[in-house]
Amino acid sequence: MSEYELNLGFREGGKPLRETVNLSDGTPPPWDLDTKLAVVGKDHPRLDAIDKVTGRAAYSYDRRFPNMIFAKMLRSPYGHARVKSVNLDRAKAVPGVLFAEAYQRPVNYAGQEVAGLAATSEEVLDDALQLIEVEYEVLPCSTTVDQSLNANSPRVGRAPSNVTGPDRAAPDRVARAHADADVVIEKEYRTQVQTHSCLETHGSVSVWDGDELTVYASTQATFAFRFTMARSLRHPAAKIQVVTEHMGGGFGSKFGCDGWDVFAARAARETGRPCRYLLDRREEHMIAGNRPDSLQKCKFSVKKDGTLMGAEVESYGTSGTSARGGNARNPSVYRFRAQFANSRTVMTHAGRGRAFRAPGHPQGFFALEGMMDELAEAIGMDPLAFRMKNDGHPVRAEQYKIGAKEIGWNRRKKSGSDKGPIKRGFGMASARWGHNARPGSPGAMHGAHVRIDENGDVLVANGCQDIGTGTRTLIAALAAEELGLTPSQITVRLGFTKDPLGPPSGGSQTAPSIAPVIRRAAYKAKQDLLAAVAQRTGDDASALDLRGGKVVGGKRALTFADACRMVPGGVVDVNMSGEVADYRLPQYTNEVAGVQFAEVEVDTETGLVRVVKVVAVQDCGVVVNPLLARSQINGAVIQGVSYALYENRVLDRNTGDMLNANLLDYKIAGAMDMPEIVSIAHTVFNGKTTAGVSSLGEPPAVATPGAIANAVANAIGARIRSLPITPDKVLAALGSL
Repeated sequence: MSEYELNLGFREGGKPLRETVNLSDGTPPPWDLDTKLAVVGKDHPRLDAIDKVTGRAAYSYDRRFPNMIFAKMLRSPYGHARVKSVNLDRAKAVPGVLFAEAYQRPVNYAGQEVAGLAATSEEVLDDALQLIEVEYEVLPCSTTVDQSLNANSPRVGRAPSNVTGPDRAAPDRVARAHADADVVIEKEYRTQVQTHSCLETHGSVSVWDGDELTVYASTQATFAFRFTMARSLRHPAAKIQVVTEHMGGGFGSKFGCDGWDVFAARAARETGRPCRYLLDRREEHMIAGNRPDSLQKCKFSVKKDGTLMGAEVESYGTSGTSARGGNARNPSVYRFRAQFANSRTVMTHAGRGRAFRAPGHPQGFFALEGMMDELAEAIGMDPLAFRMKNDGHPVRAEQYKIGAKEIGWNRRKKSGSDKGPIKRGFGMASARWGHNARPGSPGAMHGAHVRIDENGDVLVANGCQDIGTGTRTLIAALAAEELGLTPSQITVRLGFTKDPLGPPSGGSQTAPSIAPVIRRAAYKAKQDLLAAVAQRTGDDASALDLRGGKVVGGKRALTFADACRMVPGGVVDVNMSGEVADYRLPQYTNEVAGVQFAEVEVDTETGLVRVVKVVAVQDCGVVVNPLLARSQINGAVIQGVSYALYENRVLDRNTGDMLNANLLDYKIAGAMDMPEIVSIAHTVFNGKTTAGVSSLGEPPAVATPGAIANAVANAIGARIRSLPITPDKVLAALGSL
């Protein structure tokens, strides 16, 4: 065992934490404030950047094979119906149709599959789908939370009630906190349903070779996809390989395989030909997942000196036909004397919700941060000072100062006091998330393969996926730090389930989970390489190290390539799994922290909101590559702006069909809608793992809508408590003054 004294915290301020930890021999020394890092913490361009911009990167959507067939499903136009009969005869008679299935069952959302076809071309598919004869018994449907909360609303599926979850009352301690307060505010906040709108739609291409199946899948969980495909086909997982070299976004919607993937695999097996099923854009909007909406009834209270007292939230949200997913994270972050939340899911005749970048948090924090500003306004306290008084997180305490200075918070005026028709406002909001570093499970730990050949070429392989966050480049930087190289000298292979087990890209766990095992494998490869060098040179192996492409600490200068030529057999080959102890180090804090500030302009004559600037300060533990980190923060802010001002799924209340299932009518923020974004990746040597890398993909998506809404309220002097903040809502709010 080796003993290490860790110095945890951050350099800009705060009180450091010193802890002692014992780790097994062969474990790389944990990174902390005292570590001198040569590669980590520096900007490095993406390894796959040129492949992506030149079109060489092969996405699932791009996969084409000889004799490939195409699959598609006929989907119900009704949100609630019984399928009385399906006749495939005319469709099957079309030349080129090779495989067909029908599903005679109840329909509970528009877009639910009724029949599936596979044919030699997409043109043949389109013609044949038109010839399928379906007899429906159309039934009344319920498409909104308000409809389904009515006891007389049509039932969704077989559930006895459309509302699931506990029906509890707030405990007495919350009532006592309200009674002791000087100000009690009760308000209702709402957020809309948002679809994921992935650039690359869901789907896959299945290719059989005997009883071996290869699936080129657009997935953010290669191993989970393999497991669910094996279970669906009742086929050994060992005979299925999933390949995801590149993918065009998932945001939480692409984990295990879906029905369309299984259909394509079955069609490929039955026809003996590769089969492709990638959803079209309408299907993507309707059935591939969404962020549940929310109705949040909030009762908050405060003392005149700014001390928070009680927080009471009753929330509802629809996850479509799913009985789970309506959980808005409210209250959170701030220190209330007493708090209570009761979250319930409301089922509707609509496509199921799926995890969406910080599930439950953007909805909950929009209401939470709105209520915080309303309390501050009621007692005449600056919203920033109010939050700093009631937030005990040491990292956010520093982030408030950084963000306020960058946005120019001192320019903020009293709400509604700006002159002229174009009014400027400032708002802020906080964010939180877990560290989410996971080693895998007993018997299935995450692993890594590191291979160094006699020419000095280095390969690092893991079976996880890069969903667009830059995981390849992150892995290269981690390995390069251990091997004394640059990331461009490392070849990274990702997205093949034949390689060691890797984490899914969900919960922002990929980087925190993969970093310790990459470090461990690269560290072992370094030790093996240096041991071979010492054997040849007579040096003490423990005195040698790799830095700047050279072996240092020895009797004579050697390049990395020189060292590789000294290895017996010409290859250093390390295949290893991580250790649970690598993920159980002391922590500086038990969560990552973030804050955001927004500056907006509101045209009071048209109601148009323009976001001028967003400052996002985000902790993600050790920042391996600031360039990638800023990219992640930028993307989250862009998605948050879009959620705050534009995106909204609209269903026909009578049929349940989606009325704006395309990228023309479903408005997403574009280039002309973009504010200036200042992304500050805030390095915190937090511990938790030997690498200290924490979650990043989701937390910066939490605060943006709340910060923008608070800025709009500051600008116009009236609060809009529902998303998206559209011109008509702005004008209505102004009209109520």
